[in-house]
Amino acid sequence: MGKPGRLGVGIIGAGKVGAVLGAALRAAEHQIVGVHAVSETSRDRAELLLPGVPVLQIPEILRRAELVILAVPDDALAELVQGLADAGHWQVGQLVVHTAGRYGTAVLAPAMAAGAIGLAIHPAMTFTGMSMDLDRLTDCVFGITAANMVLPIAQALVVEMGGEPVVIAEDDRVKYHLALAHASNHLVTVAGQSAGILKGIGVESPARMLSALMRASLENALASGEGALTGPVVRGDVRTVAAHRAALESEDISPDTREGYLAMSRATALRAHARGLITSQRLDDILAALGQ
Repeated sequence: MGKPGRLGVGIIGAGKVGAVLGAALRAAEHQIVGVHAVSETSRDRAELLLPGVPVLQIPEILRRAELVILAVPDDALAELVQGLADAGHWQVGQLVVHTAGRYGTAVLAPAMAAGAIGLAIHPAMTFTGMSMDLDRLTDCVFGITAANMVLPIAQALVVEMGGEPVVIAEDDRVKYHLALAHASNHLVTVAGQSAGILKGIGVESPARMLSALMRASLENALASGEGALTGPVVRGDVRTVAAHRAALESEDISPDTREGYLAMSRATALRAHARGLITSQRLDDILAALGQ
């Protein structure tokens, strides 16, 4: 006998996020009634993570589903919601969830005007679109936004997927997403830039060399905050900073690496000074060494 309150779930967008969340809800004994997948890659992912689920057109999914997950690119979300409202596809009492970090529930206004219940549920995690993501959901925090009356529904769905719900105010969604993008996307950029420098000097496995360092730095930063700041800028090693800047002028170092290092070094210096880790004079010396 199934759990009470199980829902028929439709997935619009079988990208990395939609397929994984669908699989997590299916593991919680909700029924996935259909998935919309356009590309061959999306269809393959749906077949892998949601075997046996029919690939359907969007109107048919909305006709069948009690809970609709919109896992589409941020910039496509508003147009999709409005278009489906104009065509009369939203149903009274239907739960509609989007997974876009940038938006709260205001973007779902056309659906809610038709009687649907809008929820914003965004996993604060980067996805591979593979089954390993399901295990990662157990350590994942979700930023959720919803009207107070239906907030428990969003919280319950997150808990069922193994995550931890954290309420984000509607007006704070962009800042919330900014913080996550800065932490995740730019970490990848920095890792790629550093690996590029190492590869340029003949290191065969840059990832192997960076792995322990970056893991420890991240763990220290999350545990101790800016008390974990280290390196030549925080130590006030002006000559080392100047040597780094000179090395950045090498032709085999990409312009984006040069710009990224200088920008992040300046930001680190300013934050170190604000926290009393370096003096005003040493800050000026470091900024001068950076050419700023």
